[in-house]
Amino acid sequence: MTNIDSMNDGVGTGEVSFRYLLPEEGRLVSEAIRVAYGDSYDARWVYDPAEVSARIAAGTYVSFVAESAAGALLCHEGMSLAAAGDAVGHSGQAVTMPAARGQHIFTRTKRHLMDWATERGLAGLYSEATAAHPYSQRANLELGAHETGFLLGWIPASVANDAAGERRPRRQSAALFYAKLNDGQERRVYAPERHHEIIGRTIELCELRGTLAEPPADAELSERTELHVEVDADHNLALITAKAPGADLEAVVAAERHHLFHNRCLDAVYLDLPLEDPATALVADHLERLGVSYAGVFPNSRTDGDVLRMQSLHRARISADDISVASDHGRELLDYVLADLPR
Repeated sequence: MTNIDSMNDGVGTGEVSFRYLLPEEGRLVSEAIRVAYGDSYDARWVYDPAEVSARIAAGTYVSFVAESAAGALLCHEGMSLAAAGDAVGHSGQAVTMPAARGQHIFTRTKRHLMDWATERGLAGLYSEATAAHPYSQRANLELGAHETGFLLGWIPASVANDAAGERRPRRQSAALFYAKLNDGQERRVYAPERHHEIIGRTIELCELRGTLAEPPADAELSERTELHVEVDADHNLALITAKAPGADLEAVVAAERHHLFHNRCLDAVYLDLPLEDPATALVADHLERLGVSYAGVFPNSRTDGDVLRMQSLHRARISADDISVASDHGRELLDYVLADLPR
């Protein structure tokens, strides 16, 4: 298969070429993940070559690799889309093989993926980088991405990345990054008053094309909240999406949170509120009484535009000493997230 743009870069005394995988090559992703993570990677679908191939064929997964002149896999970087043709992608499943570490192969592989996405008109790429060490975060910063939040307790304690060094018995956190590729749609953003300043700074730094606005004077809340709950058994957590926040948001979130923590025994629950809905600015502050705190700005395919993501931890124990950051903005944002935790 012809390499992307027929580009070759020198690496040490050899050469590396970059290309995207064909549907029939899904096994390469599974093999790379197993080398780096063993059987501990928390997205189980990556271990099924047929599933990986099906996603590539459907256009909901794009897989870029770096290879040596002899054809050996050096690095892999994937991008998921909620549907083929989506405007924002989610990059992940990043693996650098042990023999290629220390040569910036990950950064260069992801840059090729970003160039590909830019040419196809994507507005941007989101990604989570482990906060157990700063290396992945530094790579994202080098590529022009910026932190939009911190997901406390996002990574299960069972995940063991051989690049992180020691095994860590506790759940670990993740830094959320956004890299702008093309101009998105201009829109109004309705943030709750308490988080106005941090959301405004995040929108400006990441160039998310949003303008903070006050809810219209005649804005009315619907009587009932429309919720969608997705339990991620691999992560032992749940994501609640308030597709349409209503006057009963606090009550329904409290009930769902209690069920997920005490009946399903989950470690953490995350709540997404649509920032383009004025209702978010009107009701989100009430959630503080439940012990739900700020996580950041995130995409969610179940809503229009970005969401305010909030988080509530139950069985997860988070220590600031376990969280690494790689930029001044990241430190400021992490300090805000930690300060907003319930006392």
